[in-house]
Amino acid sequence: MGFIMDGLDAEDYDRTYTDWALVKRILGYFKPHLWKMTAVAAVVFFSSLMDLLLPVVISRSLDELQFSPETFDPIATTILLTAAASMGWVANLVRQWLSAAAVGDVTLDMREDAFNAVTERDMSFYDQYPTGKVVSRVLSDTQAFSETVRLTINLMSRLLLVVLLIIYLFTVNLNMTLILIAIMPFIIYTALRFRTVARRTVTNSRRQLATVNAHIQESISGIGVAKAFRREQMIYDEFKTVNEQSYQVEKINGFVFSSIFPILITIAGVGVAAVVWIGINLAQGGLLTAGEWFLFIQGMGMIWFPLTSIASFWSQFQLGLAAGERVFALLDAEALVKQKADEKVATLRGEIEFVNMDFHYIEGETVLQGFNLRIQPGETLALVGHTGSGKSSIAKLINRFYEFQDGDLLIDNSDIRYFNLPSYRSQLGVVTQTPFLFDGTVMDNIRYGKPEASDEEVIAIANKVGRGDWLVSLQEGLQTEVGERGGSLSMGQRQLVAIARVLLQDPAIFILDEASASVDPLTETLIQEGLDTLLGHRTSIVIAHRLSTIRHADRIIVLDHGEIIESGTHDQLMASGGHYATLYDSYFRHQSLEYIERLAG
Repeated sequence: MGFIMDGLDAEDYDRTYTDWALVKRILGYFKPHLWKMTAVAAVVFFSSLMDLLLPVVISRSLDELQFSPETFDPIATTILLTAAASMGWVANLVRQWLSAAAVGDVTLDMREDAFNAVTERDMSFYDQYPTGKVVSRVLSDTQAFSETVRLTINLMSRLLLVVLLIIYLFTVNLNMTLILIAIMPFIIYTALRFRTVARRTVTNSRRQLATVNAHIQESISGIGVAKAFRREQMIYDEFKTVNEQSYQVEKINGFVFSSIFPILITIAGVGVAAVVWIGINLAQGGLLTAGEWFLFIQGMGMIWFPLTSIASFWSQFQLGLAAGERVFALLDAEALVKQKADEKVATLRGEIEFVNMDFHYIEGETVLQGFNLRIQPGETLALVGHTGSGKSSIAKLINRFYEFQDGDLLIDNSDIRYFNLPSYRSQLGVVTQTPFLFDGTVMDNIRYGKPEASDEEVIAIANKVGRGDWLVSLQEGLQTEVGERGGSLSMGQRQLVAIARVLLQDPAIFILDEASASVDPLTETLIQEGLDTLLGHRTSIVIAHRLSTIRHADRIIVLDHGEIIESGTHDQLMASGGHYATLYDSYFRHQSLEYIERLAG
């Protein structure tokens, strides 16, 4: 059992909601569609009346055949039954259409809210939680919720029929009706007692599905690496383990939900036997007519089926509540990056200042402590240091992707925590080590940061990068499809597209983060020319990379475990013979020689 439940723990942001709290919140999604739900209720009521009319007409017809056959009109009875059945069928069709429209609207709203929550979560959220599990909440859980709502509407229509039938049966025979009602609490109690284990089992099932989704997504995303290292069998074996765990969880799920039905059927069977036996005795004593006895026998099926379905419904209802709970937990996940205000940001000069900054990703693992740094407007600052020295963390904090624990980060002497983040980030430009491109054309990706840009603007910007020479290598120019994640382009071409994208945005602050991919000499020259265009007249933070940009930076700071140990220009730092000079001799000079050899080759 321990193996089966491994990995099914709740995420840190998961919450436990009461059934009533979940139902209230779900009803809030239906409120904008109240007229549709009102129409559904009206049609359900009419459909239930038609369903009730059928056994009542047959019962009356049997009594009429028994006591006054000379007045019985089979044609009128047939027409009445046909009309009731037809109108019930039409009403049910209308109900299905209206409920599908209402549930579809609600599912649409919930899925949009969930996706919006996904876009608003901090970067730290995605560092901690696999994207596959998040995707499962947006897609699978919202779908499970919608199916539950449809099931609920179907059951409510059946329960309404039960209520109407019992009310009518009271007018037929009080004692027989009381016997029916006396058995109902046993069925309902058994079904409701089932809900605790149902919620727990269903929640584990949803978590396991999310785990499978996450594993599949990760495996497919990294299939190229797996093939390169001949690890296809390994990822298949890992999937088999996850899939086996999913099988075991679903087997338990099936066992739990199937075990309740024999109990309910036994209780219902005792009730049926009691009603049949008592009904026969009453009929033999002349206290119950044949038609009335038929009505009670027929009514038993109409009553027991919805009641015994409560267990099935409850499992599905718990599935819906568990799915809703997971979606609402995603919606309610607290942001770690918390703004104190929402001030629109004017055009930035680009001055950046860290004041006594303390920052960590994980409690107890300090990245920056008491960190101070001031970057002047228009300055190009290069960050150098070993892996883990804090270079990328500084860039992420400027982007406001993470929350710092103490100190201040000032942009143009204003606290970054008071900014409207979309307004602020619209003036930031970032080129990463492996630029992410969206499926579409090169032009679409360049325009991504400025959707309103015209084709002429995009063309002009693309020609500014490396004088446009790189466009010749694209089969269809700017209309070339980049493929998923930009897979149709080389790494160098992706970097050029990313540079053009940022250049079109015309940011006040530019961040170049570890753009160190291996490219051919010509592409490297084009990238360098593009970077020269970007770095001009704007504040730039350049994290150490293989190009010559760092040598021409206005200032270079050397970081070691979150502390600035050296600062100056390239010539000053080389002359001092310190840590930077050692790094340059061992790394940058080696790459410069490699670059010369590649040019010569």
